[in-house]
Amino acid sequence: MLKPDSITLSRDLVIPILFENHSVIAIDKPPGVFVAPESWNKTGRNLHLELIKSLARGDFWAKHRHLRYIRFIHRLDTETSGILLLAKTPGVLAAISRLFQKRVIQKKYLAVVEGIPKAQTWTCKIPIKPSPSCPKTMTQANNNGLYAETKFRLLCTIANRSLIEAMPLTGRTHQIRIHLSLSGHPIIDDSLYNVQAEPSNAIGLRAYFLSYIDPFRKKPIQILAPTDKFLEHYGFSEQIEIGQITKKLSCSLD
Repeated sequence: MLKPDSITLSRDLVIPILFENHSVIAIDKPPGVFVAPESWNKTGRNLHLELIKSLARGDFWAKHRHLRYIRFIHRLDTETSGILLLAKTPGVLAAISRLFQKRVIQKKYLAVVEGIPKAQTWTCKIPIKPSPSCPKTMTQANNNGLYAETKFRLLCTIANRSLIEAMPLTGRTHQIRIHLSLSGHPIIDDSLYNVQAEPSNAIGLRAYFLSYIDPFRKKPIQILAPTDKFLEHYGFSEQIEIGQITKKLSCSLD
């Protein structure tokens, strides 16, 4: 029997599986679900806790994989959608976590932002730190901050908004969001860093690409998340062909 290609956690939460091999499962995390250890009980929907409960129940997706363990390797913000990597064993968790710590895993995002950047490409290296005045947010650090570096590339513009490709070279909390805001182009719907935005469970930020060398079999892994619905939601498919964006993204993978 074929393994199911999605994880059904509830009637309204069915999560597509984007990639799977001997050690990991990559899922397409929807916006509005939180990623935290299973002990975290301060939110209504903890994705990891729901995965643990589903595995313990022996739900169909887990049973047909003979899974006994599942754990997120990295995190995505609650409001961000896209690729989330899950480990199938503690050994895999440790090995791939080391790759993240060494910054050898490449991640790319699509961001829909306010305004039109003057540059086609730019790099932001502004250090950041937790905001002392606004809990759960980050702020620019003039000293004693965390080094943060993000590369940006302009893909397309419509009206007064732009589609940006973001590649974080470090993995700080809210790094892409605050770097874009500090660049003068905050993300659409991001009320934490965009003063024009209303609070929302989803922002214009999607993790669409992830690559690394498998630490066990030494083979390159590339994972892509679909982008068509994201582009349609923010109005870009009405102005340009999705295929043109896809071609630009494909070129950026080289």
